This record gives sequence, C-alpha cells and structure tokens, in this order.
Amino acid sequence: MQSFQHYIDGRFEDGAATFESLDPADGRPWALMPDASAADVDRAVRAADRAFTDPRWAGLTATARGKLLMRLAELVEEAAPRLARLETRDTGKIIRETSAQIAYVAEYYRYYAGLADKIEGAHLPIDKPDMEVWLRREPVGVVAAIVPWNSQLFLSAVKIGPALAAGCTLVVKASEDGPAPLLEFARLIDQAGFPPGVVNILTGGPGAGAALTTHPKVAHIAFTGGPETARHIVRGSAENLAKTSLELGGKSPFIVFDDADLDSAANAQVAGIFAATGQSCVAGSRLLVQESIREDFLARLKAKAEAVTIGAPDNMATEVGPLCTRRQRDRIEGVVAASVAGGARLVTGGAAIAGDGFYFPPTILDCSSVPDAPSVTEELFGPVLSVVSFRDEDEALHLANDTRYGLASGVFTRSLTRAHRMIRGIRAGIVWVNTYRAVSPIAPFGGHGLSGHGREGGLAAALDYTTVKTVWLRTSDAPIPDPFVMR
Repeated sequence: MQSFQHYIDGRFEDGAATFESLDPADGRPWALMPDASAADVDRAVRAADRAFTDPRWAGLTATARGKLLMRLAELVEEAAPRLARLETRDTGKIIRETSAQIAYVAEYYRYYAGLADKIEGAHLPIDKPDMEVWLRREPVGVVAAIVPWNSQLFLSAVKIGPALAAGCTLVVKASEDGPAPLLEFARLIDQAGFPPGVVNILTGGPGAGAALTTHPKVAHIAFTGGPETARHIVRGSAENLAKTSLELGGKSPFIVFDDADLDSAANAQVAGIFAATGQSCVAGSRLLVQESIREDFLARLKAKAEAVTIGAPDNMATEVGPLCTRRQRDRIEGVVAASVAGGARLVTGGAAIAGDGFYFPPTILDCSSVPDAPSVTEELFGPVLSVVSFRDEDEALHLANDTRYGLASGVFTRSLTRAHRMIRGIRAGIVWVNTYRAVSPIAPFGGHGLSGHGREGGLAAALDYTTVKTVWLRTSDAPIPDPFVMR
C-alpha cells in the first residue's frame, strides 16, 4: 500500500499513528494515512504562528506573496493529472470530473495571486483638523482550514488562496475520508517556495479537528462540512474567540416553470444532482416543477437517469461512480426506503448496487404528495432527487424557502420579470437562472441559515482574512495641552 505523510513546518513526517484508506470502487484498503494527534496539531499551529511573524514571510511585500501564489498555480496545473488520479482513487469521484475540476483550481490561485497587492486600506476625511487617520488591512493571523473529502483541492483553494494573499499562515486539516490528494498537494506548497510553517497540512479524525479549532493561537477557522460539526466548532471557538467562516451544504431548490426550455432544464437538473454522484454541497436535490409539466419533465429525467453510465471511477466513460464511504451509501439507502414507506413514489433507482464498492444508482422520488418526506428535508449527499410539484409562482417561492438551509438555488423560466421576482424572493446565497453549478474565483460563494455564514471566492474572501487597524497621526507641532489645567 502507498503511504502518505503530514507536512508540518516545511517537513514531511509520519503521524503519531496511521489508518487505512479504502478505495470506494472496491471497498479495499489501498493506502496508509497519517493520523494526527493533539501534539501533531499543536506543533503545526505553533509552526504557523512562528511563520506569521518570521521576516521570511511577514517581511514579504504583497506583490512577492502574489508571485509565490502564481508559482503555486503553475504547479497545480502541471500536477493536475496526478492529483486527479489520486482523488479518484481515494474518494471514488470519477476521473472526468476530477481532471476538469483540479485543472480549474489553478485559476483560483492565479486570481488570488493577482489580488494579493490590491487589498487596500483607506484614508478617512476625519472631522479633526490636526489629525490624519487611515485604515490598514492586516492579516488576521493563523488560520485553521478544515475541508471535507469531496472537491477537496477546490475547497482548500478557496481558503488557502485568499488567506495567503492576505498574509496569513495556515494549518489545513484534510478529512480522514479520502485525504490523499490534499496530502500530495503539500508537495506543491513545498516546491513553490513558501517559507516553512506558512502552510501546514495534516489529516486525522475528530480529535485532531477539535485540537485544531480550540487551539489558543488560531485566529480564524474556515470550515466546510456539516452543521453538527460546525456547532461543535463554534462552541469550541468560544475559548479563543476565533473568527469563523462556515460553508455547510444545503438542500437546494431547482425550480422549473412551465415556460422553461425543458431540454435545457433537464440537462441542468441531471448535472445538478447526478454529477459528482450527488456529492456536492450545491446539488440541486429538490426539484420543484410546475404541476402542468410534472409528468413530462419526470419522464425526461427518468430516461436520462436510466441512461447514465455507472462504472469504475477511473474510466473516462463513467458518468456516475461510487459514493465515498460505505456509511454514506447505507444512510442514503435508509432515507430513500423511509421516504417510500412514507408515501413517496419511486420513479427510478432506490437501492444500493450489489457487489464490491459503494455504488448507488441515480434515484428519483416523486414526493408531491409528501413534501415533508425525509428525502426532501435532509441533505443526503448522494444521487437522489426529490420532486415536489407546485401550482403557481407563490407556491414555488414558498416551497423553495421551506428549508433550514440557504446555499444555492436554480430557476428555469423564459420570463425575465418572473426571474427577477424569484431572484428577489429566494433566500439563498446563490441564485442561478437558466443554468446551474457555475462557479468562478471572481464570484463569492456561500449561504446562510444551516448553510453557514461567510463567503469564499472573490475579493470578499480575501478581506475576510484581514483585520482593520485604525491609525491616528497628529499633524500639529503645538504641544498637547495639559488635560488637568482648566482654561
């Protein structure tokens, strides 16, 4: 089996213990991963804290930081095929998706490379004639970045890129599920020439995560994952009052009106729920379709779902691969069964595929008669689409907002006025109109409610890793009057 190491203070090293990583395609161990102890985490945080004030990093100009990020972008682009193969092997995500996504990750580092020397302060037109006052934007300090296994190189780039552009240092914890590509990415950090301790990468279970998020030297916690873990992080951060940014997934509505281009909407819906085997925080897992076109649209989706090629994730012909873990597959199967037992109509799929690996087929449930079915309300993180029909625009908006989440949404209509009304009314951080799952380093990404808070991507993310310092400079040469002499 292959073995991987932590990257701490500029050195590759073994963990306090190891654990086996399973290949989701056959369920067999294929690699040994380092399991970080609390002591490992402490060393990584202290290394990041030293690096934060080390002149080799703190003394760099913003332009110089940008050049390091640009070099990192070049290395990511060169290494994309190797990283894609590792991600496919360790997470089961199909090679056609990992190859395309990791190649695009380089654009995020390029964007933040260019942004590094454009994070500006401000001069204030203060109301005191003998004062000059300005604001400096300075890096917040040590960042704890915690990313899940799905799209981990993308989800780490939207944290590492802006944090480094701002001048912070980081400890990145990869998920214990499928951490290989992020541990391998550490080699690119090393090759790019970042000073020791600026970026540290390790992996481990909940104990490592708790040690990291409660560490007194961590100033900012950037987390992507589930709401329950986020609650533990927020509670733990109370001790050091670390700032938090949380991206927690969603139960995104995909709304199709009867005037939409149904072929286009069907293709977007299939991509929105079955791409990445449904393991995406923005998966369009709740289809809200106008009642008059429900059966027609369901027939289109059923045909497309049943035509999907399910197979080995390293085969370029495969369109849906395995889920990342056995527990995930088993949970999805249980929720689907409970929804059907509660009155949902199974349109296609519905049961795990027998044999090796963690495979679950594209599944469609018509929940129009049970809009509160578990598959409608719970984030499943798998290829399961729950369908609820609506009569008119008001009901569509009500159903779209009838969720504790608020990350993404999609609206398909040819009516420009209706699109604007829906944009205004939907409570979500992202609204895609007549498209779905489009992303860019230029555009902020994030939500509210159980989908978290804070934004990743764009200038907003870089500013989130800074703190504002207000500087007052007295311009008068006259002595300051004695405050205790009455005049």
